[in-house]
Amino acid sequence: MEDRRKIKTMDYKEAKRLAGDNDPKVRGAVASRTDVKPEILFFLAEDPSPEVRRTLAANLSVPGMADIVLARDSDEDVRTGLVEKIIRMAPDLSIDERGRLQDTAEEVLAILARDQIIRVRQVLSEALKDVAHAPPEVINALARDSQAVVACPVLKFSPVLTDADLLEIIASGPAQGGLGAISSRVSVSQDLSDAISATNDVDAIGELLANANAQIREQTLDDLIDRAPAHELWHAPLVRRPRISPVAAGRMALFLADNLLDALSSRDDLDGEALKAVKEVVRHRLGDKAEVTGHEAGYRMDFLNIDPPVGMAKSMNETGRLGHAVILKAIYAGDFAFILAALMVRSGLPLEVARGIFTSQSAKGIVSLAWKAGLPMNLALLLQQRMGRVPPEEVLGDQDKTAFPLNEDEMKWQLEFFTGHGN
Repeated sequence: MEDRRKIKTMDYKEAKRLAGDNDPKVRGAVASRTDVKPEILFFLAEDPSPEVRRTLAANLSVPGMADIVLARDSDEDVRTGLVEKIIRMAPDLSIDERGRLQDTAEEVLAILARDQIIRVRQVLSEALKDVAHAPPEVINALARDSQAVVACPVLKFSPVLTDADLLEIIASGPAQGGLGAISSRVSVSQDLSDAISATNDVDAIGELLANANAQIREQTLDDLIDRAPAHELWHAPLVRRPRISPVAAGRMALFLADNLLDALSSRDDLDGEALKAVKEVVRHRLGDKAEVTGHEAGYRMDFLNIDPPVGMAKSMNETGRLGHAVILKAIYAGDFAFILAALMVRSGLPLEVARGIFTSQSAKGIVSLAWKAGLPMNLALLLQQRMGRVPPEEVLGDQDKTAFPLNEDEMKWQLEFFTGHGN
């Protein structure tokens, strides 16, 4: 038998005789050969011995129809071996008219992509993830797999997936981690960024912001900045985005941690006015922390003596970004100059009136100003406590109630009083 296996070209009759031998080792030796007729190898695809079929699955000379049979084999190792062979042949799959898999490769791959065993599909996904001309139906099946180890490699790397494919996958809900894989692709279009941002997947959006090649519309980035105060994971990637608008930079300065504030103010792509506005916010925030510590840090009145950033507040309001969440974050950050500007812009009242209300430490005046600015009662309560220095026993409202403690006529009268007082 050893002598026969050394023959360079096996005689057909001899090969047929050995393929029917009772000894599986003899049949396995034939299954490993590259110099026998295709029909002999096809015959061995249904050999009763799993070992013979495993050997056959690894043989690069096996005809395509035999591979189709092996792709449905009951033995997991046979199917995995077939995938591993395809890995070695993957470069050939991208060249037309090359290789013996031309006619049957897609059918074999499609069968393996539906395999019940995760490991088989995982190995196939890893093999095809960066093959430029892999069959689209197969790649799409893998990308929609419910198992992350199968879906994520092609979602992250496959050039076969189009934006339309990816948008459909996002809409239908990919495997866990799939959104993050899409967010990390070498190229992410604006449409994909919009779709990922709309999912509220915190980790995936963090990956998107960290991807310098991801194209993000200014409006989408503005929306993410609005939501960012609640998601610290996004803060560092936001600061490092390749391009941010001056208004976006100013808004980010309201909630970033000190180390990120330094990074933001050190950017060299902001114009003079934008950089000045950012550094002003940074100066006030860091200045407040440096000069006052403890409980009193929230009760500084320095904001009454400086010019509030009205221009920034107007720009944010015009684009619909001067919302409750931004003001809430500014309250906790102690950026009272910005809040004063926000109250002026949202209420339409002049600076003198807003200053007069806070100078008098009037609980009724602050509540009325918050109402006029369209803010909810919980913010009116915080404005009294943290910004207005209203004594605890004089604070109006209850944190467990949403209704204002004054009626509309009373609040209008308060504002008219301070308007007349300001004049």
